[in-house]
Amino acid sequence: MNSRITMGLAALLLLGAVFLGYWGLVLSRQPAPVAEAPAAPAVSVEKTVAIAEDQTRQPVVVLVRDVPPFTALTAADVAVEKLRSAPAGSLSTVEQAVGRTPWRHLSAGTWLSDESFQAGGALARMIRSDERALTVAVDEVIGAAGQLLPGDYVDVLIYLREDASNLQQSAQIAVPALRVLGVGDQYGLTNDGQPASPNLNADEKLKQDQRRIAARTVVLAVPEQLLSRLMLATQVGTLRLAVRSSEEQRLAKYWAGEAQSPAHLDRANSQLFQFTQLAMGSAQRAPSTANAGAAPRPAVEIIRGNQISQQTP
Repeated sequence: MNSRITMGLAALLLLGAVFLGYWGLVLSRQPAPVAEAPAAPAVSVEKTVAIAEDQTRQPVVVLVRDVPPFTALTAADVAVEKLRSAPAGSLSTVEQAVGRTPWRHLSAGTWLSDESFQAGGALARMIRSDERALTVAVDEVIGAAGQLLPGDYVDVLIYLREDASNLQQSAQIAVPALRVLGVGDQYGLTNDGQPASPNLNADEKLKQDQRRIAARTVVLAVPEQLLSRLMLATQVGTLRLAVRSSEEQRLAKYWAGEAQSPAHLDRANSQLFQFTQLAMGSAQRAPSTANAGAAPRPAVEIIRGNQISQQTP
């Protein structure tokens, strides 16, 4: 009986050993797990938009540091930035700027154009070849109570007092529609679109505005044909500056390249009468009550230089 039990247990152990050996063999033959490839990073919508927008921008050469005048530019002085719209006439490659010499101080951040390397001060670069910049003395009344700004347009009026030369006081427009270039030490833009005055911080800008309100000089852009007329007006009478409306869009037309027509300038010059003659011509003589009933006697015209008088013998 014991032998039979022993043989049964031995058979069971044998079968278990065979089973475990077979199972170990099966497990040893299973393939190793394949490592999954890393998923490709998803491109964000913002990056896609940025790439598309970058392709539509235009290259502009700008200065990365201040450059003194008469110093040739190097590749370390400039860089190319991409803007949505490039300023008119701006340089687009570094090669266009390297080796060129500016005639004036250029600040960091300035975009470069061919005019950046042309000679002339800020005021000379604010006018065209057919214009002249002329300074006029003003006070709080003449200068529109300190409210003039560079870019405004004004009419120059002249007032003539009654004196020995002028029988009657008179007023007229000496020169119409002149562009204001600067008020005191505050100036507008040059013809290349750059500010003529250096960039100022908030405190310096506030001080400049205070000086502008109290300014005693105004610089006007005068057509060359009317320059002598304005000079004559500043010497013979009292001036007033009358501000013209911005609705006329004169500044916009100027920046668009429009110039005053020769016919307009000729018409303005045709009105250039000698101021003393103009005042005398507008004078109205009152009839004398003492000789009202007497027959009129012929008058004798007497000319002394540029003065004309009528005398009755």
